[in-house]
Amino acid sequence: MAPIAAVSSLMNGERAVVLLFVLRVVTSLPLRLLPHGLALCLLAAAASYVEIRLENSSSLPQFKTRPGASSGILLGAVTLPTVLISKLIQLSRAVSLHQVSYEDFEYLKMLYWAASVSSFGVLVFLYSALQHSPDKAYPTSSNIQSNSKLMSCCIGLYAALCCVSLAIMSNFGLQLAFNLVWVVCHGFAVVKLIQHLLNTFPSCASVGEALLLSAGIVLYSGDMLACTFTKVNEGFVSFDLVSPWYSTNRSERSIIIQSVLLALLVFPLVFKLLLRLWEHPSTMTSDSRAPSEVRRSLLFFGSLACVLMVIAPSWMQFARDFQSHPFLWVFSFVFGEPVKRLSLCVYWVCLIYASVIRFYNISKNSKVERILLRKYYHLMAVSMFSPALIFQPEFLDLAFGAALAVFLILEIIRVWRVWPLGKLVHQFMNAFTDHRDSDLLIVSHFSLLLGCALPIWLSFGYNDRPLAPFAGILSLGIGDTMASLVGHKYGVLRWSKTGKKTIEGTAAGITSVLVACSALLPLLASTALVLSSPGCNCEWFVGGLHGTIGQCIHPISLL
Repeated sequence: MAPIAAVSSLMNGERAVVLLFVLRVVTSLPLRLLPHGLALCLLAAAASYVEIRLENSSSLPQFKTRPGASSGILLGAVTLPTVLISKLIQLSRAVSLHQVSYEDFEYLKMLYWAASVSSFGVLVFLYSALQHSPDKAYPTSSNIQSNSKLMSCCIGLYAALCCVSLAIMSNFGLQLAFNLVWVVCHGFAVVKLIQHLLNTFPSCASVGEALLLSAGIVLYSGDMLACTFTKVNEGFVSFDLVSPWYSTNRSERSIIIQSVLLALLVFPLVFKLLLRLWEHPSTMTSDSRAPSEVRRSLLFFGSLACVLMVIAPSWMQFARDFQSHPFLWVFSFVFGEPVKRLSLCVYWVCLIYASVIRFYNISKNSKVERILLRKYYHLMAVSMFSPALIFQPEFLDLAFGAALAVFLILEIIRVWRVWPLGKLVHQFMNAFTDHRDSDLLIVSHFSLLLGCALPIWLSFGYNDRPLAPFAGILSLGIGDTMASLVGHKYGVLRWSKTGKKTIEGTAAGITSVLVACSALLPLLASTALVLSSPGCNCEWFVGGLHGTIGQCIHPISLL
């Protein structure tokens, strides 16, 4: 009984759910993805060990994480690789049916290894920091050497799997060297970025949240850089250094969204450099403070306009051959179906205006907890995005990118206190914050928007699961809302000692999502009759819906 008790003490509810999910994905892998599955298992084992080690020792002294939150290392480390390997399982079916090119499948493999190595690199960094921390209370000194050997074996086996898989993909030669360097650079970049985020924004995120954010930003940036390197390789390099599957076809929408978002993420560094060149502390006096704010504001908006109007469009046109200026392409795309898309914009603006005004007044005068008040915005996301996802998925794709860009600009203005909008934006956003946010960084609206957008972005291209694009909308808009309401009011049993999530809330969230899916599938089936009419461009939706309905009907027909 003692070993069972020891295992149960280490395996809390959140950790068990994550490991079961990883196990479910691994057991669904085809043989061609077996090395990727083994690497995912090693990643989950290493993340579990580091998480347990961190929770049973003092926190990392060099980082200040969000108070009251669990480390979330396991969830943060395996989320992105698990999502990508799930997409690989889906594309493997499409490749066998000749519906997706082999180059797209190989490139997604490369993205998987980049994400996996990024997470594993952070785990190695955290493990090394724990080994050199002054707190050696856990594990005991007799077990440190054995645990170090196990971790070293795990690292060696993982590195061997990665190298063998990349060697098979690259057919050795210079391409193998380039791919190895490319993957390792992702790992180093994520380690550096997570240190920068935790040091620059202390007490704003847990280690797992910072890991997931860092890996996502680096992977997103690396994808755009891969497209850029492909163009450079085609135009200026005489030998094939870059593998051909780096040049996978990307839509105009994805290139525009990627370029704008990456330009905005890099913009604070550019503005900081320009500000140092523009202003020197030795020349500043108390009398010149007010004019300095005006000059600083002019510098901010001028450099922002230059980045968005000159640098980002130039990058777009270099990465993909636009027949016109990218902004003109956006204009022509929006007015390609003016009635539907402009009507949708009017609907969104009216709904956002009514909701924000209503809940802003409530948040200032009501005693309702803000975490519950914010769940109303999750419900609003269902009413906003569901009709657009059914009837205008491509326009919703572009709208998500535009909304995320606006959020980034407003957050930069708020953090830098740019005159005259900085203080106003801070006061307005502060009305919707809770214990998860801080004065340094407010991320709640980013979490909601990205949670709804990412499943839709990942579902473009080949998709044989029509409910997959609705995953974020249903889980955040319905599941998370019900879990918070029920857990806050009736929750007693907690998943972990440090976390606040309850078993009752989780059960309510899962049940509500299952009920919503059961109601949504017949609705989508009836909508597919309309979408399959001549002139509709939602073939991916109709075809996937027919496939899912067929899979649901087939077992019933056997009864």
